[in-house]
Amino acid sequence: MVLGKSSPTTALTPDDVRNVLATADADLFVGDALDPTGKRMLVIVPDGTRTAPIPLLFRLLYEQFGRRVAQLDYLIALGTHPPMSPDAIDRLVGATAAERAERYPNVRIFNHEWNNPHELETIGVISREEAATLTDGLLAEDVPVTLNRLISAYDLVLICGPVFPHEVAGFSGGAKYLFPGIAGPDIINFTHWLGALVTSMHTIGVKDTPVRRIITRAAQFVARPVVCLALVMQGKELHGLFIGSLTEAWSAAADLSAQLDITYVGRPFQRVLSAPATIYDDLWTAAKAMYKTEPVIADGGEVIIYAPHITEVSYTHGALIDEVGYHVRDYFLKQWERFKDVPGMILAHSTHVKGLGAYDAATGIETPRIAVTLATGIPEERCRRINLGYADYRAIDPAARMGREADGILYVPHAGERLYRLRGE
Repeated sequence: MVLGKSSPTTALTPDDVRNVLATADADLFVGDALDPTGKRMLVIVPDGTRTAPIPLLFRLLYEQFGRRVAQLDYLIALGTHPPMSPDAIDRLVGATAAERAERYPNVRIFNHEWNNPHELETIGVISREEAATLTDGLLAEDVPVTLNRLISAYDLVLICGPVFPHEVAGFSGGAKYLFPGIAGPDIINFTHWLGALVTSMHTIGVKDTPVRRIITRAAQFVARPVVCLALVMQGKELHGLFIGSLTEAWSAAADLSAQLDITYVGRPFQRVLSAPATIYDDLWTAAKAMYKTEPVIADGGEVIIYAPHITEVSYTHGALIDEVGYHVRDYFLKQWERFKDVPGMILAHSTHVKGLGAYDAATGIETPRIAVTLATGIPEERCRRINLGYADYRAIDPAARMGREADGILYVPHAGERLYRLRGE
């Protein structure tokens, strides 16, 4: 059963959200397993790199459940992103620590720690045989299903976050807030490299993908009841809230996201100036500006990631990316002995940013389908060293690119959540 409210044309109001939560409380949160009364509830939410009305949900979830539950805690699904600072957490939930202590006394907020083994536990293993079946034979190895151990300390888990087209899973949301959201490195590396093998171009905006199958299977190892609150955004407006099982609520949200978050164009563009939103503070996150526009760039074309505010490749993984650089998928596959010990998430990020292309092992010549150029605060020397192009952002006037589609130039402001795709594909 999926409860909710949605509209492709009209944004939901706070009262709409309040009413959906009240209906779910009466019709869904019932029975021994799901009745939250007197129980410890854990809400998993995205960090600041996702557009979502988390302050509204934070307030209304407490209004609906906070005084009935023993505890209503939050775990931020960082994946491998850096931990959020106290000030950033205040902004995420729309209340300062002092306000939370006064108005929400039984609420705590935790950052996920993906690389701290003391905070993780393995709850199951996907066998190599099952992995091979789920991935259509692309990867056949045992997959330890490792999660933040906090999840075992609660009686009921709510996953609350938006669904967008996504380069690794097809669409974000649902079980993706578990893997990689609050997961350990093994399954993060597996799923990201799996997505890279399929390629972003053949994954993004697709519901049934090998990665989605893996994370859906992994979620079945969670021993606690899980309810999904799947949100659908169009820009900063909430257009859908679906509450139900991890798969059903996510599926309904993905269908609406496919309507609202994909722009179809009639022909490819030779050049795209893609300006990622300021919610992304390094290339690791801002690269969505490339993933979401890659499908509409012509062969031999160029995407310029215009982000003067970005000065770092990755605050978490920058050193490894400096060693590996950015390359097409086959650059790694045809030199596997050289790269087999590099974490899958690093290789995946590298090839997702570089895009489709070819590599000739005999000549050592790499031929990307498109050029990727950084117009950021990252110095030219570093851009060249990691095998990306460089442009001086001070020489670019984004306003001058607006409305130049007839010249083969597409300007995409606030890039990162809307997917661009060729009509008919």
